[in-house]
Amino acid sequence: MDNRPPPPQSLLDSLPESSTGDAREPAPVHLWHPDFSGELDMHIARDGTWYHEGGPISRKSLAQLFSGILRLDEDGRYYLVTPVERWAIRVDDVPFVAVRLEVEGQGREQRLTFFTSLGHSVLAGEMHPITVRVDADTSEPSPYVLLRSNLRALIHRNVFYELADLAVEEQVDGQPRIGVWSDGHFFPIDGSAVTA
Repeated sequence: MDNRPPPPQSLLDSLPESSTGDAREPAPVHLWHPDFSGELDMHIARDGTWYHEGGPISRKSLAQLFSGILRLDEDGRYYLVTPVERWAIRVDDVPFVAVRLEVEGQGREQRLTFFTSLGHSVLAGEMHPITVRVDADTSEPSPYVLLRSNLRALIHRNVFYELADLAVEEQVDGQPRIGVWSDGHFFPIDGSAVTA
């Protein structure tokens, strides 16, 4: 007999109050280790749209709420985690999409702040690096910025074009690389060192 609580109402009911207020503040999911609750019919498309039971979640506040309890575990799977439940969901690529870029300063003093479609923001730097993965079959680049913990945001194509306009050439390990500066760190965006 299956005694697990039904999703998703149970999932919402078990959220602590601290994670139901400001959706932009993630819950301390790294501290929670509930048993596996099962598979939830929910997935995040590559464009950042959240789907539940085949239909898009139209309320941004609800997607923000779920994003605050999202965790990527060592098994490579994404989970929605509360103190009492851990539901696996499907993510097509990564769970977030950076849709806007703000640039302060220039050259090595430049600071790049990314904003996601769910309202998160992050300053690219040592703790939030920019990486580019190049598809081995299509040679198509996929740029990312680390949002929190091990959760990344795909940098939208239009934002990547903005990065390309800011790009300069620097020597990295004795090799010329094309990239951008942010918060005192240089991030290659030519993708020549990373393939998938």
